[in-house]
Amino acid sequence: MTAAGCPVIGVLLAGGLARRMGGGDKGLSMLGGRPMLDRIIERVRPQVSTLIINANGDSARFSDYGLAVVPDVIEGYAGPLAGVLTGLEWAAANAPESKWVVTFASDAPFVPEILVERMVSAVEGEGAELGCAQSGGRSHPVFGLWPVRLAGDLRRAMVEEEMRKIDRWTARYNLIEVDFPTDPFDPFFNVNAPEHLAEAERLLDAEQRGAA
Repeated sequence: MTAAGCPVIGVLLAGGLARRMGGGDKGLSMLGGRPMLDRIIERVRPQVSTLIINANGDSARFSDYGLAVVPDVIEGYAGPLAGVLTGLEWAAANAPESKWVVTFASDAPFVPEILVERMVSAVEGEGAELGCAQSGGRSHPVFGLWPVRLAGDLRRAMVEEEMRKIDRWTARYNLIEVDFPTDPFDPFFNVNAPEHLAEAERLLDAEQRGAA
């Protein structure tokens, strides 16, 4: 996707420690007989001009996807905000014509297939500086739309102020929350613990039966 003729860079945030899942990559957990990440990539790849994976450690575990794997530019597993900065700096270096980076969680297999279109439209239409998704009265800042021009500001905040909370940083800017419906279920349902996989299987089955 492009916004006003400029490419939108997508970043799959897979740099966390997944402690509640026993370590490893949540996105590589099996869902419906396939790695959950397979399903997420199918949904988000058509929405962006370029998609990369933000992940630490051995990148070979993602080699089947044919995507660039970029580790955090801030050391110490600094959380999703480090992934946002990584995406912004990657875009500035590798796609200087890009205006926006959009981030996706790698544990939410039902992410809306029109997320980027709606978020770009809302942010640009309202004259906001950045945006995040919302559903059921809850914000989902990991699903965010970020202007590449703020890369330097975010680096300074993370390095000089040790900023780690997304909402603390976004509070400095004109943020718009873009609401998505929760019928028939919340599209931002995420698999944070092993027991959530069973619920994800149930939702996947319901979604597939609905499509049929």
